[in-house]
Amino acid sequence: MDFTNPLVYGVPCFLGLILLELSYSKHHKEKKDLYNYKDLGASLTMGIGSAIIAPLTKTIAAIVLFNFIYNIFNPEINGIRTNIMGYQSFGYVWYVWLLCQLADDFSYYWFHRQNHNVRVLWAAHIVHHSSDNFNLGTAVRNGWFTVLYKPFFYMWMPAIGFPPEMVVVCLGIESLWQFQLHSVFIPKLGFLEKIFNTHTMHQVHHAQNFEYMDKNHGGFLNIFDKIFGTWKELDENIDIKYGVTHPPNSYNPLVILTHEYKDIWNDMKKSKNWYHKFMYAFAAPGWSHDGSTLTIKQQRKLLTKQVNA
Repeated sequence: MDFTNPLVYGVPCFLGLILLELSYSKHHKEKKDLYNYKDLGASLTMGIGSAIIAPLTKTIAAIVLFNFIYNIFNPEINGIRTNIMGYQSFGYVWYVWLLCQLADDFSYYWFHRQNHNVRVLWAAHIVHHSSDNFNLGTAVRNGWFTVLYKPFFYMWMPAIGFPPEMVVVCLGIESLWQFQLHSVFIPKLGFLEKIFNTHTMHQVHHAQNFEYMDKNHGGFLNIFDKIFGTWKELDENIDIKYGVTHPPNSYNPLVILTHEYKDIWNDMKKSKNWYHKFMYAFAAPGWSHDGSTLTIKQQRKLLTKQVNA
C-alpha cells in the first residue's frame, strides 16, 4: 500500500503560517521583535536545504533501510507476512496506526534526547537551537546532517512488523506537530498539558536557562519525559532566554551548520589522550578532561552538593 508523506502538503502551510505569524507579530506591541529578518533568512535557508536533502535520505530510509529490515524480520510465509517471532505482521487497521504513532513518539523521544546527550549528534542538532528567537521560522531551522542518522532510531519499528510506509507517514505526522509547537502565542492548554507536549513545554525545551536545559524532548506526548525524568513545566515567572550557551554568532548558513564540529575538533586537540578525544566527541556537551567545563548533569550534581553542604 502506498501513502504520501504528509510533509508534501505541510511545507506550503509552513511558509504561509510563518508569514501570518510574522505579520501578526509586527502589529502586536509586545511581540514586535519576535522576528529578526537576518535570523529568519538563515532559518529559511536551513529549511530549504533540509527540504532538498531530506527526500533523498528518506527515500533511502524508506525504500532501502526500512524495507530491508522489514523483509528480513517479516518474511512471506504462504503469502502472508509473518514476523520471525511467529505472529502475523501488522496491517493497516486504525488501532495499528495509533500503535505505530505511539511507537514513533517513543523513538522520537530517544532520538531527540540523544541529540542533546551525545556531542557529535548535538553538533548536527544545535542548528535548530542556535537562534535566540522562538517562532515558526525557527521551526524550519533544521540541521542538514540529522537526517543521516535519524532512521537508525526507528529501525526497530519495521523489524517488529510495522509496514515501512506506515512508519514514514507517522514520521511525517510527527514533524507536522513539531512545527506548530514553535509559537509563543499559544498559552497553556489546561487538561491537554497533562498528556501532550505543548507550545509552552517546547518553549522550555528551547530555553538556555539553567533550570530548563535538556528538558522536554517529547514529540506528541509528554509521557516519556515524565517516565524518564526529563519533563519540566513552564514557570511563567521566569524570563526565558532562548538559544544556546555557545552560539555561532553568525547568520552565515555554513557557519551555523558547522560551528559545533569546529569546536569539537578544537577541544579534541586539548589532550593527546585518545580516550579524552573520544569523549570530547561522544560524551555529553560540556564534558572536559580537566573539569574546565561541565555537562548540565555535572553542573546539577555540583549544585545539589553545594545546597546540601
